Amino acid sequence: MEIRYVIGYLFLLSIVGFLMMGIDKWKAKKGLWRIPEKTIFLVAILGGSAGACLGMHAFRHKTKHWYFKYGLPAILMLQAAFAAWIYWSTFLGS
Repeated sequence: MEIRYVIGYLFLLSIVGFLMMGIDKWKAKKGLWRIPEKTIFLVAILGGSAGACLGMHAFRHKTKHWYFKYGLPAILMLQAAFAAWIYWSTFLGS
């Protein structure tokens, strides 16, 4: 698989994560049906953690929930560590 497809996938999911935070904040203000928290976490785990973290701070949404405040950055750090390990073992290893 080419790296540009992986980067495109991560970029797309980050946009989705960012938009989900903004939409959920808007729905919360309007008293409308909300996006389930497990859906936000699923998008983050599948690769949208950077966008979800940025959206959380940009929209000041879910910042008082400890599982978002610490969970989303933890997912992002684990994904970054995994990406670094893949990079090192693929391009710098041998």
